[in-house]
Amino acid sequence: MRASNPDPDPDSTPGLERGGGVPPGETPPAEGSTSEAGPRHAAPKGWATGPLIAIGIVVVLVAGFFLAYAVLLIT
Repeated sequence: MRASNPDPDPDSTPGLERGGGVPPGETPPAEGSTSEAGPRHAAPKGWATGPLIAIGIVVVLVAGFFLAYAVLLIT
């Protein structure tokens, strides 16, 4: 079995100019690279201050409830 070249022959591919260029109005061939994909800025790391404060308040309230419940059971 002989392996064939998966790349199209530029001489018989429609829509390509001599040298492999694409004329105006034609759709270029699909790109095989994604090196330029994604955001151009660094994503923020960690949690924001607001959600951490809200979680802390909820934890303190829940702990206070259980502490008060324990004190009421003892007395």
